[in-house]
Amino acid sequence: MDNGLSSYSHFLSGDKDAIDEIIRDYKDGLVYYLYSIIGDIYQAEEAAIDAFVKLYVEKPAFKGTGAFKTWLYTIGRNKAIDIKRKFSRFDSVSLDNAYDFSGEENIEQKVIEDERRADLRRLISKLKPEYSQVLYLIFFEDFKNDEAAKIMNRSSKQIRDMLYRAKNALKKEIEQEGAVFYGL
Repeated sequence: MDNGLSSYSHFLSGDKDAIDEIIRDYKDGLVYYLYSIIGDIYQAEEAAIDAFVKLYVEKPAFKGTGAFKTWLYTIGRNKAIDIKRKFSRFDSVSLDNAYDFSGEENIEQKVIEDERRADLRRLISKLKPEYSQVLYLIFFEDFKNDEAAKIMNRSSKQIRDMLYRAKNALKKEIEQEGAVFYGL
């Protein structure tokens, strides 16, 4: 993956199949990042779809001031904020415990890994929204601090400080739950 820019360039040049590569490469990460903003997986998927539709229909110009992924996540974040604002007056219930076991060789290990990820996401979702967003961007999506700053519309120093506070808050949540996460 070359950060999506060449696929987007091919798409803009008329290769309609190139958008499929962008969606395939970025969909999962974008959805989970948007979930950290919205708190509802279905609305996060809707926001991600809206971001990809914007690319497909409006074909916005990529100015090249940062990485393509940073630009795409910024578009997704704006869509998520719109959806969150739109649905803020409604309560919803999420069905987070659905698993797809088809074709899995080691189902037990997959279930254990999924449960750990779900527990970690649940603990992160208890944190202030800014904390969960910065943790997701830095640790799950491997953005650099300056890229996360651009996405979250903050300075690099604010991101550094927020990341420090977010790690401490997550550590406290983990200790309160009595959970054990290796590699954190």
